[in-house]
Amino acid sequence: MNEKKKVLNKADVTAYAHPKEIWWCSLGLNIGAETDGKNKDFERPVIVMKVYNKETLVVLPITTKQKDDIFHHKIQTQWKTVWAKLTQTRVVSSKRLLRKVDVLNEANFCKLKEQWKNLL
Repeated sequence: MNEKKKVLNKADVTAYAHPKEIWWCSLGLNIGAETDGKNKDFERPVIVMKVYNKETLVVLPITTKQKDDIFHHKIQTQWKTVWAKLTQTRVVSSKRLLRKVDVLNEANFCKLKEQWKNLL
């Protein structure tokens, strides 16, 4: 896993993300209850919540496993129903972003932000 981090860090390519976008992100192998990435790239889809600058952003991992509790927020995307993991907020480097897959509409993003802020 450390080798994958070194490759990502050396990459010249930096993705330019914006709030509301859903990206595949190389989150890595985590500890305990933290949300892991999957497959050889340790990737998982995330929603961009806030962009600090071109190198750093705040994301929420998402899952397709139904989770009907206060710690998850249900979202209908263009491709499927997903649940944002509100307790797994991560600050990541834009170098971890692999490919953009969708953009939430304004109404869905506003509802997500409200529930996320209420949980903080």
